[in-house]
Amino acid sequence: MKQPAVYILASERNGTLYIGVTSDLIQRVWQHKEGLAEGFTKTYGVKILVWYEQHETMESAIGKEKAMKKWLREWKLDTIEKTNPDWHDLWPEIIGEAPPAVIPAPSVIPAQAGIQQKENASDSSNPLDSRLRGNDGSLGGAR
Repeated sequence: MKQPAVYILASERNGTLYIGVTSDLIQRVWQHKEGLAEGFTKTYGVKILVWYEQHETMESAIGKEKAMKKWLREWKLDTIEKTNPDWHDLWPEIIGEAPPAVIPAPSVIPAQAGIQQKENASDSSNPLDSRLRGNDGSLGGAR
């Protein structure tokens, strides 16, 4: 996947986050996963690819990375959860072992014609939903 990309790695759901930029996403994520990338991600065990975005130019990717590093943590979490609500590791997707994740469209319930409901509506009792818990208190990582 030799194309400029911005990516977010996580230590776990709602854990420590790392935002990076690369010209070769597969190689770079592999380096993080194998602990070959010295520094922050190795120190804090940040190895799960939870979000990425490809760009036409390296300049565009670098600009996006710099902007994202200044974002509030809440915005970063929202960005991840828009495309990866279950925080799956996207590694199999980028190496071609799994199809790209598709977020299902809201389903229509025939008994209630015209009324649409999301299959996975937010459940306020879900303790993993960071928007409900607030800051999870994890140390380190981009905020």
